[in-house]
Amino acid sequence: MSETQCCENPPTRSTMSVGIGCVAEIGGLKAYITGPPDAKLSVLLVSDVFGYEAPKLRKLADKVAACGFYVVVPDFFYGDPYVPDNPERPIAVWRQSHGTDKGFEDAIRVVSALRSEGVSAIGAAGFCWGAKVVVELGKSDHVQAAVLLHPSRVTVEDIKEVKAPIAVLGAEHDKMSPPELLKQFEEILSAKPEVDGYVKIFAGVEHGWTVRYKDEDEVVVKSAEEAHKDMLDWLTKHLK
Repeated sequence: MSETQCCENPPTRSTMSVGIGCVAEIGGLKAYITGPPDAKLSVLLVSDVFGYEAPKLRKLADKVAACGFYVVVPDFFYGDPYVPDNPERPIAVWRQSHGTDKGFEDAIRVVSALRSEGVSAIGAAGFCWGAKVVVELGKSDHVQAAVLLHPSRVTVEDIKEVKAPIAVLGAEHDKMSPPELLKQFEEILSAKPEVDGYVKIFAGVEHGWTVRYKDEDEVVVKSAEEAHKDMLDWLTKHLK
């Protein structure tokens, strides 16, 4: 399976802090945290391979927080996000140090920490790499709602095991999760009346578009904003 799309259009990192939140520790991980700290509803955002410092991801976190959620974006890579221009660590080598199994274990620790702080309901949204972590969370009662955005390595078997309400937002031009695979996800969810499921394929966009769009590309920006709204609507529906 080609992983080149996972590495395309890397975020432009800024030397200045981005977002209105702060960085703190939760569940043993550093995280970007934004939103009302006394909120009883929380959203966990799980990044793609470029990590929790990506400016557009943090701006999206602030957008979710503006709807009243306590939003946590953990650093699942412990300060070691994927760097495309490092020839010594291509994506296949980088992944050996940052598997989604470890990401899932860390996510459970963050969820447990949120519960201990009095949070009553948690939603999770995962982007690319992060979608695999979120689908694992969705197989149990760890989260009350899940959203997968242009998922990577999520399988038919994963979707069969999901128990939480789940929305899958995919791209028309996606080698990691092509429309044919997403339609299989939709068929599986349609056959599971006990699980609220939703699948949507966005026309004309590529893998990663919701957090790695170019600001000057008005068509893709509009599509990303539509996906953000769909994600928020899903989380609001199942958490509030």
